[in-house]
Amino acid sequence: MRQHILISGAGITGLALAYWLTRLGFTVTVVERSPGFRRGGHAIDVRGVALDVLKAMGLFDKASALKTRSKGMSVLDAQGNEIQRTEERTFSAGRLDSKDLEVFRDDLCQLLLDSLGNSVKIRYSESIKSLQQDSAGVTVDFDSGEQGRFDSVVGTDGVYSQTRKLVFDEEATVVKPLGAVLAFFGVPNILNLKNWQLAHRANGIGFVMYPSREQDELRVGAGYGLAGNEVPRHDVAAQKAMVAKNCAGLGGFFPTIIEAMKETPQFYYNELAQIHMPHWSKGRVVLAGDAAHCASPFTGQGTSLALVGAMILAHSLSQQPSLSEAFAAYEQRMRPFVALNQALLDLTREGPVPDEQMDKAKNGIDIGGIITNLDQGNRPAD
Repeated sequence: MRQHILISGAGITGLALAYWLTRLGFTVTVVERSPGFRRGGHAIDVRGVALDVLKAMGLFDKASALKTRSKGMSVLDAQGNEIQRTEERTFSAGRLDSKDLEVFRDDLCQLLLDSLGNSVKIRYSESIKSLQQDSAGVTVDFDSGEQGRFDSVVGTDGVYSQTRKLVFDEEATVVKPLGAVLAFFGVPNILNLKNWQLAHRANGIGFVMYPSREQDELRVGAGYGLAGNEVPRHDVAAQKAMVAKNCAGLGGFFPTIIEAMKETPQFYYNELAQIHMPHWSKGRVVLAGDAAHCASPFTGQGTSLALVGAMILAHSLSQQPSLSEAFAAYEQRMRPFVALNQALLDLTREGPVPDEQMDKAKNGIDIGGIITNLDQGNRPAD
Protein backbone atom coordinates (compact mmCIF):
# COMPACT_ATOMS: atom_id res chain seq x y z
CA MET A 1 0.00 0.00 0.00
CA ARG A 2 1.40 3.41 -0.96
CA GLN A 3 2.10 5.86 1.84
CA HIS A 4 -0.04 8.98 1.92
CA ILE A 5 1.91 12.08 2.99
CA LEU A 6 0.42 15.44 3.91
CA ILE A 7 2.52 18.54 3.15
CA SER A 8 1.58 21.78 4.88
CA GLY A 9 2.70 24.73 2.75
CA ALA A 10 2.78 25.20 -1.03
CA GLY A 11 5.96 27.25 -1.28
CA ILE A 12 9.19 26.16 -2.91
CA THR A 13 9.99 23.48 -0.35
CA GLY A 14 6.50 22.00 -0.34
CA LEU A 15 6.10 21.94 -4.12
CA ALA A 16 9.59 20.50 -4.71
CA LEU A 17 8.96 17.83 -2.07
CA ALA A 18 5.60 16.98 -3.66
CA TYR A 19 7.37 16.54 -7.01
CA TRP A 20 9.94 14.10 -5.64
CA LEU A 21 7.49 12.14 -3.49
CA THR A 22 5.07 11.56 -6.36
CA ARG A 23 7.96 10.63 -8.64
CA LEU A 24 8.97 8.04 -6.05
CA GLY A 25 5.50 6.56 -5.82
CA PHE A 26 3.98 8.22 -2.75
CA THR A 27 0.49 9.71 -2.58
CA VAL A 28 0.64 13.38 -1.67
CA THR A 29 -1.82 16.00 -0.48
CA VAL A 30 -0.74 19.63 -0.05
CA VAL A 31 -2.61 22.19 2.04
CA GLU A 32 -1.96 25.92 1.70
CA ARG A 33 -3.40 28.69 3.86
CA SER A 34 -3.52 31.22 1.00
CA PRO A 35 -6.71 31.25 -1.09
CA GLY A 36 -4.80 30.49 -4.29
CA PHE A 37 -1.48 30.69 -6.05
CA ARG A 38 0.21 33.93 -5.03
CA ARG A 39 1.86 36.13 -7.63
CA GLY A 40 4.56 38.61 -6.72
CA GLY A 41 7.55 38.23 -4.45
CA HIS A 42 11.24 38.94 -4.56
CA ALA A 43 14.05 37.61 -6.70
CA ILE A 44 15.58 34.42 -5.32
CA ASP A 45 18.74 32.52 -6.14
CA VAL A 46 19.42 28.89 -7.06
CA ARG A 47 23.11 28.25 -6.48
CA GLY A 48 25.73 25.53 -6.46
CA VAL A 49 24.43 22.02 -5.87
CA ALA A 50 20.82 23.25 -6.04
CA LEU A 51 21.35 23.73 -9.76
CA ASP A 52 22.02 20.00 -9.98
CA VAL A 53 18.68 19.41 -8.26
CA LEU A 54 16.88 21.45 -10.92
CA LYS A 55 18.69 19.45 -13.61
CA ALA A 56 17.64 16.18 -11.96
CA MET A 57 14.05 17.44 -11.97
CA GLY A 58 14.30 18.27 -15.67
CA LEU A 59 13.56 21.94 -14.91
CA PHE A 60 16.94 23.60 -15.38
CA ASP A 61 16.37 24.84 -18.93
CA LYS A 62 12.92 26.20 -18.10
CA ALA A 63 14.26 27.91 -14.99
CA SER A 64 17.13 29.40 -16.99
CA ALA A 65 14.61 30.93 -19.39
CA LEU A 66 13.02 32.71 -16.41
CA LYS A 67 16.21 34.41 -15.23
CA THR A 68 16.05 38.02 -14.14
CA ARG A 69 17.81 40.32 -16.56
CA SER A 70 19.53 42.86 -14.32
CA LYS A 71 22.54 44.48 -15.96
CA GLY A 72 23.83 46.12 -12.79
CA MET A 73 22.83 48.34 -9.90
CA SER A 74 23.06 51.83 -8.48
CA VAL A 75 23.63 52.50 -4.78
CA LEU A 76 21.68 55.58 -3.71
CA ASP A 77 21.73 57.97 -0.79
CA ALA A 78 18.62 58.63 1.31
CA GLN A 79 17.40 61.23 -1.19
CA GLY A 80 17.68 58.90 -4.18
CA ASN A 81 20.93 60.31 -5.58
CA GLU A 82 23.36 57.82 -7.09
CA ILE A 83 26.59 57.50 -5.13
CA GLN A 84 27.92 54.32 -6.73
CA ARG A 85 27.16 52.03 -9.66
CA THR A 86 28.38 48.68 -10.93
CA GLU A 87 27.70 46.38 -13.84
CA GLU A 88 29.47 43.46 -12.17
CA ARG A 89 26.99 42.48 -9.46
CA THR A 90 23.76 43.29 -7.66
CA PHE A 91 22.73 43.06 -4.03
CA SER A 92 20.13 40.39 -4.79
CA ALA A 93 22.09 38.13 -7.17
CA GLY A 94 25.76 38.63 -6.41
CA ARG A 95 28.10 38.43 -9.39
CA LEU A 96 26.30 38.75 -12.70
CA ASP A 97 28.82 36.51 -14.48
CA SER A 98 28.03 33.62 -12.11
CA LYS A 99 26.51 30.35 -13.33
CA ASP A 100 23.91 30.66 -10.56
CA LEU A 101 20.30 31.50 -11.42
CA GLU A 102 18.30 34.44 -10.11
CA VAL A 103 14.58 34.09 -10.76
CA PHE A 104 11.46 35.53 -9.21
CA ARG A 105 9.91 33.48 -6.45
CA ASP A 106 6.50 33.28 -8.11
CA ASP A 107 8.07 32.17 -11.41
CA LEU A 108 9.89 29.29 -9.72
CA CYS A 109 6.80 28.29 -7.72
CA GLN A 110 4.72 28.30 -10.92
CA LEU A 111 7.34 26.14 -12.63
CA LEU A 112 7.28 23.65 -9.75
CA LEU A 113 3.49 23.67 -9.66
CA ASP A 114 3.28 22.98 -13.39
CA SER A 115 5.69 20.06 -12.99
CA LEU A 116 3.19 18.32 -10.71
CA GLY A 117 0.49 18.11 -13.37
CA ASN A 118 -2.56 16.37 -11.89
CA SER A 119 -0.55 14.07 -9.65
CA VAL A 120 -0.96 16.11 -6.45
CA LYS A 121 -4.07 17.48 -4.81
CA ILE A 122 -3.52 21.04 -3.53
CA ARG A 123 -6.15 22.35 -1.14
CA TYR A 124 -6.01 26.14 -0.92
CA SER A 125 -7.61 28.14 1.93
CA GLU A 126 -6.79 25.21 4.19
CA SER A 127 -4.43 24.61 7.10
CA ILE A 128 -3.85 22.21 9.95
CA LYS A 129 -5.80 22.98 13.13
CA SER A 130 -4.62 20.01 15.19
CA LEU A 131 -3.14 16.57 14.73
CA GLN A 132 -2.89 13.36 16.71
CA GLN A 133 -0.24 10.71 16.11
CA ASP A 134 -0.47 7.02 16.85
CA SER A 135 1.52 3.93 15.91
CA ALA A 136 -0.25 3.60 12.54
CA GLY A 137 -0.57 7.17 11.30
CA VAL A 138 -1.61 10.77 11.90
CA THR A 139 -5.17 12.06 12.22
CA VAL A 140 -5.36 15.68 11.10
CA ASP A 141 -8.16 18.14 11.83
CA PHE A 142 -8.25 21.01 9.36
CA ASP A 143 -9.48 24.57 9.84
CA SER A 144 -12.27 23.85 7.35
CA GLY A 145 -13.72 21.27 9.74
CA GLU A 146 -12.63 18.31 7.63
CA GLN A 147 -10.50 15.49 8.97
CA GLY A 148 -7.91 13.33 7.24
CA ARG A 149 -5.71 10.35 7.94
CA PHE A 150 -2.09 10.23 6.75
CA ASP A 151 0.99 8.09 7.18
CA SER A 152 3.12 11.16 7.91
CA VAL A 153 3.00 14.96 7.87
CA VAL A 154 5.66 17.36 6.60
CA GLY A 155 5.66 20.99 7.71
CA THR A 156 6.99 23.26 4.97
CA ASP A 157 5.05 26.25 6.22
CA GLY A 158 7.81 28.76 6.75
CA VAL A 159 9.80 30.40 9.48
CA TYR A 160 6.72 30.85 11.72
CA SER A 161 5.49 27.33 11.02
CA GLN A 162 2.11 26.36 12.46
CA THR A 163 3.08 22.69 12.16
CA ARG A 164 6.13 23.30 14.34
CA LYS A 165 4.04 25.10 16.95
CA LEU A 166 1.54 22.23 17.09
CA VAL A 167 4.03 19.38 17.40
CA PHE A 168 7.28 20.60 18.93
CA ASP A 169 7.73 22.01 22.43
CA GLU A 170 10.71 24.31 21.90
CA GLU A 171 9.08 27.18 19.97
CA ALA A 172 10.33 29.86 22.35
CA THR A 173 13.93 28.71 22.01
CA VAL A 174 14.23 27.66 18.35
CA VAL A 175 13.19 31.00 16.83
CA LYS A 176 16.22 33.30 16.93
CA PRO A 177 14.97 36.83 16.09
CA LEU A 178 17.33 39.02 14.10
CA GLY A 179 15.80 42.27 15.28
CA ALA A 180 14.76 43.36 11.80
CA VAL A 181 11.77 43.42 9.48
CA LEU A 182 11.84 42.80 5.75
CA ALA A 183 8.82 43.74 3.63
CA PHE A 184 8.52 42.91 -0.07
CA PHE A 185 5.85 44.36 -2.31
CA GLY A 186 5.04 44.94 -5.96
CA VAL A 187 4.02 48.31 -7.40
CA PRO A 188 3.71 49.67 -10.96
CA ASN A 189 7.03 50.57 -12.56
CA ILE A 190 6.55 54.29 -11.99
CA LEU A 191 10.33 54.83 -12.31
CA ASN A 192 10.46 53.22 -15.76
CA LEU A 193 13.37 51.15 -14.47
CA LYS A 194 14.74 48.76 -17.10
CA ASN A 195 16.91 45.75 -16.19
CA TRP A 196 18.56 47.71 -13.40
CA GLN A 197 18.60 47.52 -9.63
CA LEU A 198 18.49 50.36 -7.10
CA ALA A 199 19.68 49.94 -3.53
CA HIS A 200 20.19 51.95 -0.36
CA ARG A 201 21.38 51.06 3.11
CA ALA A 202 22.30 53.51 5.85
CA ASN A 203 21.28 54.43 9.40
CA GLY A 204 19.31 51.26 10.01
CA ILE A 205 17.07 51.49 6.95
CA GLY A 206 17.51 49.98 3.52
CA PHE A 207 15.74 49.13 0.31
CA VAL A 208 16.35 47.27 -2.91
CA MET A 209 14.17 47.42 -6.01
CA TYR A 210 14.20 46.02 -9.51
CA PRO A 211 11.70 45.57 -12.36
CA SER A 212 9.81 42.36 -13.07
CA ARG A 213 10.80 40.30 -16.10
CA GLU A 214 8.11 42.10 -18.09
CA GLN A 215 9.47 45.47 -16.85
CA ASP A 216 5.94 46.64 -15.98
CA GLU A 217 6.23 46.25 -12.23
CA LEU A 218 8.74 47.10 -9.52
CA ARG A 219 9.54 44.51 -6.90
CA VAL A 220 10.58 46.41 -3.78
CA GLY A 221 12.15 45.20 -0.56
CA ALA A 222 12.35 47.50 2.48
CA GLY A 223 14.05 46.58 5.73
CA TYR A 224 14.61 48.20 9.10
CA GLY A 225 15.34 47.42 12.73
CA LEU A 226 12.43 46.38 14.92
CA ALA A 227 13.17 48.34 18.10
CA GLY A 228 10.20 46.69 19.83
CA ASN A 229 7.67 47.86 17.24
CA GLU A 230 6.22 44.49 16.31
CA VAL A 231 2.77 44.38 14.70
CA PRO A 232 0.37 41.43 14.36
CA ARG A 233 1.61 38.95 11.75
CA HIS A 234 -1.63 38.93 9.72
CA ASP A 235 -2.62 42.60 10.07
CA VAL A 236 -1.56 43.84 6.62
CA ALA A 237 -2.84 47.38 7.17
CA ALA A 238 -0.78 47.74 10.35
CA GLN A 239 2.25 46.27 8.62
CA LYS A 240 2.01 48.71 5.72
CA ALA A 241 1.63 51.59 8.17
CA MET A 242 4.75 50.46 10.02
CA VAL A 243 6.76 50.25 6.79
CA ALA A 244 5.62 53.75 5.84
CA LYS A 245 6.55 55.10 9.26
CA ASN A 246 10.02 53.58 9.22
CA CYS A 247 10.70 54.75 5.66
CA ALA A 248 9.50 58.30 6.28
CA GLY A 249 13.06 59.63 6.27
CA LEU A 250 13.71 58.49 2.70
CA GLY A 251 13.30 61.24 0.12
CA GLY A 252 13.49 61.57 -3.64
CA PHE A 253 11.17 59.13 -5.40
CA PHE A 254 10.69 56.85 -2.41
CA PRO A 255 7.60 58.54 -0.89
CA THR A 256 5.84 57.83 -4.19
CA ILE A 257 6.82 54.16 -3.88
CA ILE A 258 5.37 54.06 -0.37
CA GLU A 259 2.09 55.58 -1.54
CA ALA A 260 1.83 52.88 -4.21
CA MET A 261 2.62 50.24 -1.57
CA LYS A 262 -0.48 51.22 0.38
CA GLU A 263 -2.68 50.06 -2.51
CA THR A 264 -0.92 46.90 -3.66
CA PRO A 265 -2.26 43.42 -2.85
CA GLN A 266 1.24 42.00 -3.41
CA PHE A 267 2.67 42.57 0.03
CA TYR A 268 4.79 40.23 2.18
CA TYR A 269 6.05 41.11 5.67
CA ASN A 270 8.25 39.11 7.99
CA GLU A 271 10.06 39.70 11.23
CA LEU A 272 13.37 38.08 10.34
CA ALA A 273 14.69 35.13 12.29
CA GLN A 274 16.85 32.08 11.97
CA ILE A 275 15.52 28.70 13.09
CA HIS A 276 17.82 26.42 15.10
CA MET A 277 16.14 23.19 16.18
CA PRO A 278 17.67 20.26 18.09
CA HIS A 279 15.57 17.85 16.01
CA TRP A 280 13.54 18.29 12.83
CA SER A 281 11.16 15.40 13.44
CA LYS A 282 8.91 14.06 16.15
CA GLY A 283 7.18 10.75 15.59
CA ARG A 284 5.50 10.84 12.18
CA VAL A 285 5.92 14.61 11.69
CA VAL A 286 8.97 16.22 10.11
CA LEU A 287 9.88 19.77 9.13
CA ALA A 288 11.66 20.97 5.99
CA GLY A 289 12.83 24.26 4.52
CA ASP A 290 12.50 27.43 6.57
CA ALA A 291 10.26 25.69 9.09
CA ALA A 292 13.20 23.49 10.10
CA HIS A 293 16.25 25.66 9.49
CA CYS A 294 15.57 29.15 8.13
CA ALA A 295 18.87 30.83 7.29
CA SER A 296 17.23 34.25 6.60
CA PRO A 297 17.00 36.15 3.30
CA PHE A 298 20.28 37.90 4.08
CA THR A 299 22.18 34.69 3.32
CA GLY A 300 20.66 34.33 -0.15
CA GLN A 301 20.54 30.56 0.34
CA GLY A 302 17.01 29.79 1.48
CA THR A 303 15.86 28.59 -1.94
CA SER A 304 18.88 26.37 -2.48
CA LEU A 305 18.44 24.82 0.97
CA ALA A 306 14.77 24.23 0.16
CA LEU A 307 15.45 22.44 -3.14
CA VAL A 308 18.28 20.30 -1.80
CA GLY A 309 16.45 19.42 1.41
CA ALA A 310 13.26 18.42 -0.41
CA MET A 311 15.16 15.99 -2.61
CA ILE A 312 17.10 14.48 0.31
CA LEU A 313 13.99 14.05 2.45
CA ALA A 314 12.06 12.35 -0.36
CA HIS A 315 14.99 10.10 -1.17
CA SER A 316 15.41 9.14 2.50
CA LEU A 317 11.71 8.27 2.76
CA SER A 318 12.00 6.04 -0.29
CA GLN A 319 15.14 4.23 0.85
CA GLN A 320 14.83 3.71 4.60
CA PRO A 321 12.68 0.93 6.12
CA SER A 322 10.97 3.17 8.69
CA LEU A 323 10.00 6.80 9.15
CA SER A 324 12.35 7.24 12.10
CA GLU A 325 15.30 5.97 10.07
CA ALA A 326 14.31 8.11 7.08
CA PHE A 327 14.06 11.26 9.17
CA ALA A 328 17.38 10.50 10.87
CA ALA A 329 19.12 9.96 7.53
CA TYR A 330 17.66 13.21 6.19
CA GLU A 331 18.89 15.20 9.18
CA GLN A 332 22.31 13.60 9.22
CA ARG A 333 22.94 14.53 5.60
CA MET A 334 21.41 18.02 5.66
CA ARG A 335 22.56 19.48 8.98
CA PRO A 336 26.19 20.25 8.02
CA PHE A 337 25.00 21.93 4.81
CA VAL A 338 22.46 23.98 6.76
CA ALA A 339 25.08 25.04 9.30
CA LEU A 340 27.43 26.27 6.55
CA ASN A 341 24.69 28.39 5.03
CA GLN A 342 23.24 29.75 8.26
CA ALA A 343 26.78 30.94 9.06
CA LEU A 344 26.64 33.26 6.02
CA LEU A 345 24.46 35.66 8.01
CA ASP A 346 26.14 38.96 8.85
CA LEU A 347 23.79 41.86 9.53
CA THR A 348 26.69 44.33 9.55
CA ARG A 349 27.69 43.52 5.97
CA GLU A 350 26.64 46.20 3.48
CA GLY A 351 26.81 44.13 0.29
CA PRO A 352 26.47 40.54 -0.96
CA VAL A 353 28.13 37.59 0.76
CA PRO A 354 31.83 37.45 -0.22
CA ASP A 355 32.34 35.18 -3.23
CA GLU A 356 34.75 32.75 -1.54
CA GLN A 357 32.45 32.26 1.45
CA MET A 358 29.40 31.78 -0.78
CA ASP A 359 31.20 29.29 -3.04
CA LYS A 360 32.05 27.12 -0.04
CA ALA A 361 28.53 27.24 1.37
CA LYS A 362 26.56 26.70 -1.85
CA ASN A 363 28.61 23.62 -2.74
CA GLY A 364 28.92 22.29 0.79
CA ILE A 365 27.15 18.95 0.30
CA ASP A 366 27.65 15.95 -1.98
CA ILE A 367 24.36 14.88 -3.57
CA GLY A 368 25.78 13.08 -6.58
CA GLY A 369 24.98 9.62 -5.22
CA ILE A 370 21.38 10.56 -4.48
CA ILE A 371 20.86 11.98 -7.96
CA THR A 372 22.34 8.85 -9.53
CA ASN A 373 20.05 6.70 -7.40
CA LEU A 374 17.01 8.76 -8.36
CA ASP A 375 17.95 8.62 -12.03
CA GLN A 376 17.95 4.84 -11.83
CA GLY A 377 14.25 5.04 -11.07
CA ASN A 378 14.20 3.52 -7.61
CA ARG A 379 10.68 3.36 -6.20
CA PRO A 380 9.27 2.29 -2.85
CA ALA A 381 7.30 -0.92 -2.91
CA ASP A 382 3.51 -0.61 -3.16
